[in-house]
Amino acid sequence: MEIITTHLNADFDGLASMVAAKRLYPDAELVFAGSQEKSVRDFLAQEFNNIYTFKRLKQIDLQQVNRLIVVDTRQSSRIGRLQECLQNPGIEIHLFDHHPHSSSDIKGCREVVEEVGSTTTIFTRLFREQSILPTPDEATLMALGIYEDTGSFLHTTTTGKDLQAAAWLLEHGAKLDIVTQFVSYDLSPRQVGLLGNLLKNATTYNIQSIEIVIAKLTLPEYVDNFAVILHRLMIMKNLDVLFGIICMGDRIYLIARSRIPEVNVGMIARDFGGGGHASAAAATIKDMTLFEAEEKLVHLLHQYVRPRAIAGQIMSSPVITVTPEVTIHEANNLLTRYNITVLPVVSTKAEDTETGEPATVLGMISRRVVEKAIFLKLGHLPVSDYMTTEIATLPPTATLADLQELIIGNRQRLIPVVEHERLQGVITRTDLLNILVNDPAHLPKNLLHEDEQPSTMQTRNMGNLLAERLNRDMMLLLQTIGSVAQELHYSAYVVGGFVRDLLLHIKNSDLD
Repeated sequence: MEIITTHLNADFDGLASMVAAKRLYPDAELVFAGSQEKSVRDFLAQEFNNIYTFKRLKQIDLQQVNRLIVVDTRQSSRIGRLQECLQNPGIEIHLFDHHPHSSSDIKGCREVVEEVGSTTTIFTRLFREQSILPTPDEATLMALGIYEDTGSFLHTTTTGKDLQAAAWLLEHGAKLDIVTQFVSYDLSPRQVGLLGNLLKNATTYNIQSIEIVIAKLTLPEYVDNFAVILHRLMIMKNLDVLFGIICMGDRIYLIARSRIPEVNVGMIARDFGGGGHASAAAATIKDMTLFEAEEKLVHLLHQYVRPRAIAGQIMSSPVITVTPEVTIHEANNLLTRYNITVLPVVSTKAEDTETGEPATVLGMISRRVVEKAIFLKLGHLPVSDYMTTEIATLPPTATLADLQELIIGNRQRLIPVVEHERLQGVITRTDLLNILVNDPAHLPKNLLHEDEQPSTMQTRNMGNLLAERLNRDMMLLLQTIGSVAQELHYSAYVVGGFVRDLLLHIKNSDLD
């Protein structure tokens, strides 16, 4: 016996995928694993009655099932009693799903999994590839599945393939008036009342600088389509992240929505035994009180919420840069012209004026160093002789904490933003201040008064300068001293006037 099924509390994407799978497996029986959403029940009663026959679970001898086709889920916990079939000897399991991978996923001998907005989109592609034409009723139901699961193509999980699938279904008779009838976000008077209660019982948590709202409610009985109410609350309050913990009768339901990548609600729902996408997920919570569920949720949020990536958003680009051979005088002209205090020094071979590729960061040189060099009449020398080479960089995904650590903790004036070893932009202390200005309590005192604090030690790689200024015998002597010190587990230092004259480009053979 072959069975086609979907997840508990079946939605339109699950129903449409079952019906589509029936065209691929004509000998299989359609069997719901459990309940369906109210809108699905209404559709089956009004629009789809007698077109397909659905067998009740109690009519099926589960031990006789030799092929199980599961659509719109891969989690055994979401197919109810049908998971007993998984233990049947020699059973074939075919899976069609669009949800992210989970460690608890069923393993099938055939798995068709794609990152699209709905599982129905996958079946639409299979229909087109195999030249299977849906009837107008099937096309309408499949369009319903796509429209519902993509939020009428407004959810962040929507892809171009979903739009193409819907267009193809419209060409084959899908009726949008029926889609509109069942995919409606208008609230009934009762739902409006529940929305008001949710607003009164909503708490905002600030985790990793992200506002997350948790709304709780206790109801005497189960209410269908509660996700629609949560969706309306999210739109009304323009929320980035919303969790609803709803106690209905003797069960607690978690409904989660997220608009930002820093909060993956699917991952959190899986810790409650549920599942879903990064942007939309749900779970049925067992053996917990409402208070315990909220407590666990807050704990998971602190565990899973990623800090907001801001470096790529606030960096300045394109960057005013110099190459190593540019003179101190030329660098000073750039600093004055653009009224900046630091110049990144970038490689010449990475710079390509035709492709516009950014250059590799070699170091940076500050106005203070440039002015000192000019005062000492060294303006004709290249910036490579005086640039700071040991600088920290950050990727575009760096967080506020990363910026604070370098600018405040390490007292670095300018942070190059680098991706794949290429300079993308820079972030200054002023950029960081602009972020923190709305919360001055978090401003460190030494951020604004740098001159009141001692500067940190800076190091430079003098290898190139030594090779350029010293003769062969002097270089061999220094290398020998260094090797001997290393063998004895010591460090060797050159000190005194020799170092001063080396920096000033004055010949001096008096080595200390």
